[in-house]
Amino acid sequence: MAAEMLRPQPPEVLVGLDIGTTKVCALVAQVEPDSGELTVLGVGTAPSEGINRGVVVNIEKTVNSITQAVAAAEQQSGIRIERVVVGIAGDHIRAEQTRSVVTISNPNREITAHDVARLLEDARSMALPPDRIILHLIPQEYIVDGHDGITDPIGMSGVRMEAKICVITALTTAVQNLHRCVERAGLQSEQLVLQPLASSYAVLEPEEREVGVALIDIGGGTTDVAVFEEGVVRYTVIFGIAGRQITDDIRYGLGIIASQAEQLKREYGHALPESILRDEVFTIPGIGGRKPMEITKSLLCQIIQPRAEEILEFALAELNRSGYRHRLPAGVVLTGGTALLRGLDELAQRIFQMPVKIGFPTVRGGLGAEVSHPMYSTAVGLVLFALQERRSRPLPAKRSLLERLKRFFDAL
Repeated sequence: MAAEMLRPQPPEVLVGLDIGTTKVCALVAQVEPDSGELTVLGVGTAPSEGINRGVVVNIEKTVNSITQAVAAAEQQSGIRIERVVVGIAGDHIRAEQTRSVVTISNPNREITAHDVARLLEDARSMALPPDRIILHLIPQEYIVDGHDGITDPIGMSGVRMEAKICVITALTTAVQNLHRCVERAGLQSEQLVLQPLASSYAVLEPEEREVGVALIDIGGGTTDVAVFEEGVVRYTVIFGIAGRQITDDIRYGLGIIASQAEQLKREYGHALPESILRDEVFTIPGIGGRKPMEITKSLLCQIIQPRAEEILEFALAELNRSGYRHRLPAGVVLTGGTALLRGLDELAQRIFQMPVKIGFPTVRGGLGAEVSHPMYSTAVGLVLFALQERRSRPLPAKRSLLERLKRFFDAL
């Protein structure tokens, strides 16, 4: 579709841009005026080049990948994409706890949204290394005049309000490079959102987030772990072992090229021998005139299983480190493109010793059925996160990040 035939992006259209290690995905969704629900208008994907373990390593290649994905989404939706909500991942992401305190100066001592905003702004003053920037400030609980366990203090009376806050930070240069790629692709970044936080909006039920659940998003370059309890993210971490390492193991183990290895993983791959119902024999074309090889599913599984176990054991170590491993009645939800590897959920159940299910994003309208796949969890979650932010009050923490980025680029 020619650019002049595309209509400008209206305010009610949200676009999620998932810039991953193996793919870039742009998802266009419209907020319905009557129901407030989302209708997916279009989605575009492109192979990701220039990203390694969630971090930009080549700006030109990343810009090209973004441009291709956006063009495909524009073609399908008929919308000229101008503004995007961008996901960020990478093992440079850190989460730490801090406390913040303010006094309530209103004559009637009633706590308002402005007081909560002051509390979060106070948390922003925490000492940070010069190479890090705050992405999110997530209140864990509020304490009013010594009474703890409060989830929403607005409307309460008090003199002194404290909060335990989870501060999620990222490497400043990683944020700047990501922002630069988006701008060079001709787009405006409305918001930068931690990917596991976004994915949680797409695949977790409110009840799961309330009672306690771990979300493990296994993508191509990174695995994202996020723990939720009482509706709030309590712990999050990202590590750089994921689906691409499984593909590389197949590639080196069988002596084939990367595209062949990826295809074998998707078509014949199993993470657990017990999930193989029939041990088929399939042929791999030879490289450079060599003879074709005959491989069985069980042999391929022997290559895949050790790496799949390693990824899940790393995730288990993070659950132990979080202190929430034994406080997850809803168990573990696996998502991300690698989550559909056959037998991975069974293997995870053995390793975690708790219920495990695959999380699928659910969007009812438009092309919702087409994006009901774990590989789209982050893209769907980004627009759902943005929609939720629109419905709630704007927080200084979100504005401050964008303002810092704009000031940085204005100074260049």
